Amino acid sequence: MIGTARAPGTCGELVQGITEGVNFLVTCPVDMYSVVTVKLDKSGVIRAADDLPKVRLAVEKVLRFFDAGDMGAEVHVSSSLPRGKGMASSTADISAACAAVAAALGTFLTPSEIAEIALSIEPTDGIMFPGITMFDHVQGKLARVLGPAPELEAFIVDLGGTVDTIGFNANFDLELKNREKEDKVDQALKKLERAISQADCRLAGEAATESAFANQHILCKPGLDRLLEICREAGGVGISAAHSGTVVGLLFEANRKPACDVASILAGEGFHNIFRTRLIDGGVQVLRESAGDKVWQSLSTYTGGTYGRLRKNTG
Repeated sequence: MIGTARAPGTCGELVQGITEGVNFLVTCPVDMYSVVTVKLDKSGVIRAADDLPKVRLAVEKVLRFFDAGDMGAEVHVSSSLPRGKGMASSTADISAACAAVAAALGTFLTPSEIAEIALSIEPTDGIMFPGITMFDHVQGKLARVLGPAPELEAFIVDLGGTVDTIGFNANFDLELKNREKEDKVDQALKKLERAISQADCRLAGEAATESAFANQHILCKPGLDRLLEICREAGGVGISAAHSGTVVGLLFEANRKPACDVASILAGEGFHNIFRTRLIDGGVQVLRESAGDKVWQSLSTYTGGTYGRLRKNTG
């Protein structure tokens, strides 16, 4: 009984803040993944690397969800996502682990069920949902698919250091600071919704940039102005930021070559740990066999609309 699944990480968030008293983020999934393989057995013990306690907990919760709590599992995680940077590495690990356990059991979980389990462990990104999704990352009160991902490439720059998601969201003054930027966030959100509905990459870049700068008084990113200058000089559409992390993405239309060697310019100005990737639709994928070949099969396809309040109590 073996299951393998993968979930994407992110280039921070396209927009993040609060609206009408509800915390939310808009996902920014990229073509970088956590891949989790789960082999079930009858040992009753969950075996995973010592630095993956959240993954072990997710596996336990899924087994209980399917009334298989007496089973054990060997868990292997392979991820291209750096940890503590705001690239949704933990969410990707947890989401892929949930789907892999379900696949090993011969069944599946919906995106809402995966989100419910993830939220019972920590504040979580919404990358388990298809497309680009507006998601309440703290309580799960909101999950609304906005549409397919803009056709954008990203040069992701790590500014250094790490941020603990749980500690960041527990800051006593975070709600007040979010309220202070609510008007700017609402403006960015409305602009992003138009951008996605119209497949307007430049408008999407403007919205992401506005949200990134509105967040500076909460988690300041040194050099953000210069990164935007470099992006614009190279013909980019804007920047996305990890609102509770250390990375910034310089965004470019996928069908247009940058006007200069962006990576070399960034490195020359002291920015290192640069990843080049592209935005993709969110969603967890399970490895299946088809006509003798192994293929990644999405758990869901984009349909639009609201997923609403999450439903199940996962313990």
